[in-house]
Amino acid sequence: MGVTKFQRFFRAAAGLHVDKNDLKRYNDFVNQKLYDLCLLGRSSAMANARDVMQVSDLPITKGLQESIHAFDELEEEIKVEPILEHILAQPPLEVELSEETKQMLPWVAGGMSVALARTFKVIEPDDKNPGTLEWERVFHIFDLLL
Repeated sequence: MGVTKFQRFFRAAAGLHVDKNDLKRYNDFVNQKLYDLCLLGRSSAMANARDVMQVSDLPITKGLQESIHAFDELEEEIKVEPILEHILAQPPLEVELSEETKQMLPWVAGGMSVALARTFKVIEPDDKNPGTLEWERVFHIFDLLL
């Protein structure tokens, strides 16, 4: 996601003003959390004696599902190629991703992005420009939950 699109997304999702320095934090967060979800999905696929991870293997919670729907309503787009490149650059998952799973990952990333932006508003409702401390707090919350 480019800087302008990133800034527009956070304004639309939660009324926040982010700057280009926040983009690296955001990309690192989304990439790591998607990989974490894929690790759990791998466990589910392997527990079911499959070597292909299906969408149903991903641990999509009710809240994340609602955030995915909110992302869909924003009509933003996240490309699948950079997401897959990052996941494939990590330690191997030992399972293949089904085509449906590959196509779902941008929506999951979008849902996580909406949840991320809205979590800032929960932590600091009046803050329009989150700083380093707020990013760290939000990341800590997600680390506890995902």
